[in-house]
Amino acid sequence: MSQPPTRRRLLKLAAAAPLVATSRPAYADATVQVPPTAPVRTGATAVPAPPTWAVRPFPLAQVTLGDGVFRRKRDLMLDYARAYPADRILAVFRANAGLDTRGAQPPGGWETSDGNLRGHYGGHFLTLIAQAYADTGEAALKTKLDYLVGALGECQRALAEHGSPKPSHPGFLAAYPETQFILLESYTTYPTIWAPYYTCHKIMRGLLDAHTLAGNAQALTIASDMGDWVHSRLGRLPKAQLERMWSIYIAGEYGGMNEVLADLHALTGREEHLAAARCFDNTALLEACAEKRDILEGRHANQHIPQFTGYLRLFDTTGEEKYADAAHNFWGMVAGPRTYSLGGTGQGEMFRARGAVAATLDDNNAETCATYNMLKLSRQLFFHRQDPACMDYYERGLTNHILASRRDAPSTTSPEVTYFVGMRPGARREYDNTGTCCGGTGMENHTKYQDSVYFRSADGNALYVNLYLASTLRWPERGFVIEQTSAYPAEGVRTLTIREGRGSLDVRLRVPSWATGGFTVTVNGVRQRAEAVPGSYLTLSRNWKRGDRIRVSAPYRLRIERALDDPTVQSVFYGPVLLVAGSQERQFRTFSFYKDFTLRGDLADSIRPEGRPLHFTTHGLTLAPFHKADDSRYHAYFKRSEPVVVFGTSDSGVPNRARGDGLTFLDVLWARAPFATFGDFVRAVRDLADGWLSEGRFTRTERDRVVTAAGRADLRP
Repeated sequence: MSQPPTRRRLLKLAAAAPLVATSRPAYADATVQVPPTAPVRTGATAVPAPPTWAVRPFPLAQVTLGDGVFRRKRDLMLDYARAYPADRILAVFRANAGLDTRGAQPPGGWETSDGNLRGHYGGHFLTLIAQAYADTGEAALKTKLDYLVGALGECQRALAEHGSPKPSHPGFLAAYPETQFILLESYTTYPTIWAPYYTCHKIMRGLLDAHTLAGNAQALTIASDMGDWVHSRLGRLPKAQLERMWSIYIAGEYGGMNEVLADLHALTGREEHLAAARCFDNTALLEACAEKRDILEGRHANQHIPQFTGYLRLFDTTGEEKYADAAHNFWGMVAGPRTYSLGGTGQGEMFRARGAVAATLDDNNAETCATYNMLKLSRQLFFHRQDPACMDYYERGLTNHILASRRDAPSTTSPEVTYFVGMRPGARREYDNTGTCCGGTGMENHTKYQDSVYFRSADGNALYVNLYLASTLRWPERGFVIEQTSAYPAEGVRTLTIREGRGSLDVRLRVPSWATGGFTVTVNGVRQRAEAVPGSYLTLSRNWKRGDRIRVSAPYRLRIERALDDPTVQSVFYGPVLLVAGSQERQFRTFSFYKDFTLRGDLADSIRPEGRPLHFTTHGLTLAPFHKADDSRYHAYFKRSEPVVVFGTSDSGVPNRARGDGLTFLDVLWARAPFATFGDFVRAVRDLADGWLSEGRFTRTERDRVVTAAGRADLRP
């Protein structure tokens, strides 16, 4: 099905011609002095945590990053946040409100003086500065944030007094006239208008972040007035009209309006804000997902992902199960069936058929915005149901897409982040994206790495350690300061040390699904007997005291992941880390591994360390971690070719045929490894060959040749 031009395509055209176109606050269980080593931030008020959350996050300010690649990438974005002029962000708002722009030029990209999405980037920038301040406590960032909010307040007042056309409600705030919203109500399509409520969402979210992360009271007032304006426009419209609006490609894209309005309602208690949130029910898709009917094919991925985070928040507020069911089912339709090895989804911004991975590899896969929103959804789902799969996905997307999306080079004029991340052979990453959607979410991505490292149970009796990132948690309600040392994403031992505090606590350590090489835990040097099952959490229950140490060892192993629609199209991982081959070729590279296997059946027999951490060589190519972000061409997938049943140098001459699920004889055999003895190996070959014979995939002669070849094989290391 053909689609209108993507926003990324229009951005490229613009290079030649400008576009015309009331519950108690969360985490307030007690008042405990934050240790003096923590930056002091006053006035922040978190969105109240609903009773539906069995698990809750820590405020961003209570977790600080330690040394490592995450901190280095974060610091690159902090430099941009400090240096980028606030007046450039404000230029489009001031121009629309008839105010002096102070000679500042808009950022560019889609954020131009006549761009139909102008203002969205300013909303993201508010979130960037709010997160940066929450993270660092730097007074200059707070001053910058307060300046931005104050100026937006001036724009809102000016629009109410002399806007053209005069706004329908004095709470209106945008960087363009209300015309786009009026046109949407008559079903005007993209690109005549872009996505007015998407832009509104970004501005409102930035304002709420300025309030909840940095304590700016005016930001809440401005956002509340905007919520009143949204209700005044949409609350009067028939449901059928709203549903038709939200079904329009891109023009009907509203980001997370339902989520931000539900959060606003939680802060203000105003029923109008909740009613406005419910105006954004995209009923056909909502009901299909609630009923577990997958109708995602052909839909714009990032237009719909954030809707489901909003539905979860509506469930939190209303208790209506359809919202929660839809969100859980939707996540399962994307995470896995429509996910590439790096954790991203989509081709050309669109969802493709369920399971279509190899068939959709292209230069325009994995819109970075979509992964940003899938991580938000995964996180919120975990608050409701503690499914370890959500955190497995979170780790994959964070480590292999988000971390990889920031170029490893400084810039104070550009966020230097990706839009699409191609997965076809020989793709390369393109950075910058000033003024685009992914430029906006990209600014946010790299200043909140720590937001899901630790969670706590609602009663405060359990600590979830979800990610093994170097970091320090300050938990004043319990008096704990816990430091985690780690070289993640590099391999190594992770150590959690109780620096301050004492008391009973369940520490729940995530056992990643990739940890098939073992997961060993010691407490103060004593090995713990608890069973560690990959894809679960291991619980340590004890009275902790200052100086206690938990050491976690989960050795990495090389492994492959197969594309769902073509098992011969594969990616290589080392533990959680996606490895990509550097190559200029635009066709699949062909790899064959089984001929090198020994009795241990390990890819380490075929893929050798290159000498640098996380770097390997195979088939004359270097495999490197994808999070090393430059613009060289890479292969995230290769073509696996194992045409003949071979054991070392012992060649049976028999075709390595596949069964119905695409797995070949050698795939199934080596999945049983390691083999303790050569006799065990030969018995496994005979067993499997007998099965292949009985199912008609081997002739009697072929079966005998395979068993004979196994018997004469030399599989010593």
